[in-house]
Amino acid sequence: MIYFCSAEEMMKIKKYLMYMSGVALSPVLLLTGAHAQEEVKLDEVVISTTKNDQKQSQTGKVVTIIGPEVLSRSHGRNLTDLLNEQAGIVVSGASGNLGLNKSVFVRGASGAYAVILIDGVLVSSPVGNGSAFDLRMFSIDQIDHIEILKGGQSTIYGSDAVSGVINIITKKGKKAGNSVYGVGSYGSYESFKGTVGMSSQVKDFSYNIAYTQAKTDGISEAALPAGQQTPFEKDGNKTAAVNANFSLQASKQLSINPFIRYSYGHYDFDANAFEDHLENNYKLKYFNGGVNAQYEHATGKLTLNYGYENASTDQQSQYGSSISQGSTQLIDFYINQGIGQHVKLLAGLDNRSTSFRLNAAVPPSTNLFSTYGSVFLHDLGMFNLEVGGRYNKHKQYGENSTYNITPSIQVLRSLKLYGTISTAFKAPTLENLFGEFGANLDLKPETSRNYEAGVNLSFVNDQYTLRLAGFKRDLRDAIVYGNIGFINQASQQAEGFELEPAAKFGKIRVNGYYAYVDGTEFNYITNEVSDYLVRKAKHVFGLNAGLQLTEKLYVSSAFKYNGKRKDGDFNAYAVVDLPAYQLLDFYTEYALFGRRLKVFADLKNIFNEKYTEFYGYSSMGFNMNAGISFNIR
Repeated sequence: MIYFCSAEEMMKIKKYLMYMSGVALSPVLLLTGAHAQEEVKLDEVVISTTKNDQKQSQTGKVVTIIGPEVLSRSHGRNLTDLLNEQAGIVVSGASGNLGLNKSVFVRGASGAYAVILIDGVLVSSPVGNGSAFDLRMFSIDQIDHIEILKGGQSTIYGSDAVSGVINIITKKGKKAGNSVYGVGSYGSYESFKGTVGMSSQVKDFSYNIAYTQAKTDGISEAALPAGQQTPFEKDGNKTAAVNANFSLQASKQLSINPFIRYSYGHYDFDANAFEDHLENNYKLKYFNGGVNAQYEHATGKLTLNYGYENASTDQQSQYGSSISQGSTQLIDFYINQGIGQHVKLLAGLDNRSTSFRLNAAVPPSTNLFSTYGSVFLHDLGMFNLEVGGRYNKHKQYGENSTYNITPSIQVLRSLKLYGTISTAFKAPTLENLFGEFGANLDLKPETSRNYEAGVNLSFVNDQYTLRLAGFKRDLRDAIVYGNIGFINQASQQAEGFELEPAAKFGKIRVNGYYAYVDGTEFNYITNEVSDYLVRKAKHVFGLNAGLQLTEKLYVSSAFKYNGKRKDGDFNAYAVVDLPAYQLLDFYTEYALFGRRLKVFADLKNIFNEKYTEFYGYSSMGFNMNAGISFNIR
């Protein structure tokens, strides 16, 4: 690991970090646990991501909730920090430069296999190979809570929902009168972030509008070659984002909720692992607008989601310049209908149109139309069941379908058994079909068969809980870049399990997790399927703790261990073993004036002594952010 400071300064930093870590961990030395999740009773949690507003106790899917309490105690952090603390999720680049691209690996799958929603509406990237949404572009200060569904979810959410779904629910104007709020922080590497917003509710109309701006000088991600003493230029970034949502209760039954989002990012980057380049930069502009409308009647609800996305990128590198622009339109209309007390039906239509600009008279485009439906049987004694299917019609590859069967049994209030058999798919992107390099119009969709089973245990009125979930994913026709361009490869597989214990001790909240995943995957170095997952550790575990020391003072800490994994050295074109590393985070806040003003500090460090030796990239190392948040009504 490379630090640009003196040995004396480094010793002071290490001593300070050890002291602060001890403060955070000492109350729960034997059982360390959670500021990543707050425990609540299962019956009280309603999951909107299933499109059926189910109680968590009624679904057999593996669901994780990151609640409002956690988000309100995460100022000075970012979205990828929180996701990186969840069982079965690893964010690539979480310990690197703040502007480094962050890919979310769910259960060993790459970032393009997880769907991102904002308020239930799909968001993606109309440009690029993977189509994954860039999580750097969304401020944590605008999030109310997050729902995470693991496993294949294509029956409800279509393409890309192979490993899971992450639904980000934004803040809304909920309280009468005007509210002005904001967050400001300053930290290591000359990092600054500021958010200012306003929300209000007047009779049947409410809104929330906010602007966030951030910048950092960052570090050079490239490690210095052996013998070089002069540091490389720092690679910083600047970002800005506007988030606005509105809600009109047009009648007792009808609500109309428009939204507008705009993000801009400018990121500097190095040439290679041991090579700097002063002019390399990447600019991203992203617009997302649309509307959600709901009409409720006595026994059901009609929902319409419309979203429009437009993204443009401008990349300058040692290889030249590259400019891309693309857009996506989504229409998702579905009906929830109750039949008696225990049966609910879901039926919907989904259409996605995507296009992007190339040097062609007519911009390449594709269209994916789907119909889907599910039957939910709730609380039949101790039994719950979801059965559903989806039909898809794609402009290029034709037709395909998916299904899911998800039973669960509440044996006792403290014991729940569940499982899922499902199929999922990922359609070829426009880059795969029409891109400038290796395009192939004969590509088929990637398809997967997924198996999942688990048990939830709770004791002493949910004071102690334990979740164990095992899974297996068999992915066929994976799209990879072969010797002649993009091709469908035979198969990739992954299997593993997640263990999540949690406990409450008065004002202490405790949880931990252990995740194991192994499998096979295409290796771009060897151009063949390897008997391991590239860049994914087999063993990952974490311990998180939160303690309300006084009415005003809250402290928490999070520790994560990522085990050894394999990666490709593209300079030597060889497979290398990357060492394990550990992440430590400490957060504290103090509330003033009835919690209208909070002072907070967040400290992070990565422990990995041989990181640059194996990989050639440096990490952020020690990082501190401190600031204030306010809410004026």
